[in-house]
Amino acid sequence: MERKQFIQTVMATVPLTFAGMKLNALHKIADSLENTPKMPVLFLGHGSPMNAIEENEFVQGFRKISSEIEKPKAIVVVSAHWETQGTRVTAMAHPPTIHDFGGFPKALYEIEYPAPGSPELARATQDLVHSTEVHLDDKWGLDHGAWSVIRHMYPDADIPVIQLSLDYRKSPQEHYALAQELSQLREKGILVVGSGNIVHNLRMIHWGKMNENFGFDWANEANNKMKELILNGDHQQLINYSKLGSAFTLAIPTPEHYLPLLYALGLHDKKDEINIFNDEPIGGSLTMTSVKIG
Repeated sequence: MERKQFIQTVMATVPLTFAGMKLNALHKIADSLENTPKMPVLFLGHGSPMNAIEENEFVQGFRKISSEIEKPKAIVVVSAHWETQGTRVTAMAHPPTIHDFGGFPKALYEIEYPAPGSPELARATQDLVHSTEVHLDDKWGLDHGAWSVIRHMYPDADIPVIQLSLDYRKSPQEHYALAQELSQLREKGILVVGSGNIVHNLRMIHWGKMNENFGFDWANEANNKMKELILNGDHQQLINYSKLGSAFTLAIPTPEHYLPLLYALGLHDKKDEINIFNDEPIGGSLTMTSVKIG
C-alpha cells in the first residue's frame, strides 16, 4: 500500500474510533444506571460559607428547588473552589468534607457532609469527555462550594456526590464545550450542579450590608443583563462576558465563580424551561442569583 493511501485509510477510521469510544462510554453508564426522564441542571449562587449553618431566604430557596425535582441518583458538582491544572474528577468512595475557608465560627468547621462518592460515575464522566483528558482524583473531596448548598437540598447525605474541577488554563468557550459533552448524564438520573456566584467581587464588598439585599449600581446592571441573556438563550455573549463592558469587569474580576454558570448553560436544551430564583444582591458586590434549567 502506498504511503498516501495508507494515511487516507487511517484518517478515515479516526471518526469511527472516536464514535466507538463515545458509544462505549455511554454503554458504561447504561450498565450502571437506567434511563430516566431528563434531569434538570442547576446553577446555585452559594455566597458566604455561613449559608451552610444559617437559616435565611437563600437556604430556603435551595430546599424549595430540591422539592420540585426528582431525587437524583447521583450529583456532579462543578464548584468555584476547585481550580486545577488539567481537569480532574473525584473518584473516591468516601469523599472528605473540606473546610476550605478561614476566620469563621467553630460551628462551621464542625459540619460534616458524609455523602458517598461514586468511583463508577467518576470513570463514566472521564470516558464521556473527549476534548481533554480527565484525571481521576483521590485527594480532594467536597469543598464548601458543594456541601454548603447540597446539605440543605439533601440533608440525609444519602446521594453519591462527585466533583469536576475547573482547569484554570481553559477559556470560557472550552469550559462551555466540555459541559456539552456531559449531556448524557441528564438522562441517567444525575443532577449536574454549577456552584459559584455570577456577580462576585469580594474586594468591593460593603461588609456593613452583608445582611441586607443591597447591590451597587454596576452589580445590579451586570446581574440584570446576565439574567436577560440567560432567559434569551444567548450563550455566546455570556461566554464572551469580557466584552460586555465595565459592569461585567467589576462583576467578574476573576472567572472561577462565574465559570460554573457556563457548565449549567452548556447542558441547556432548547426545550428546557428556565427559572431564576434566589435573585438578590448582598453586600453590594455579590449576587445569590441561581438558575434552574429544565
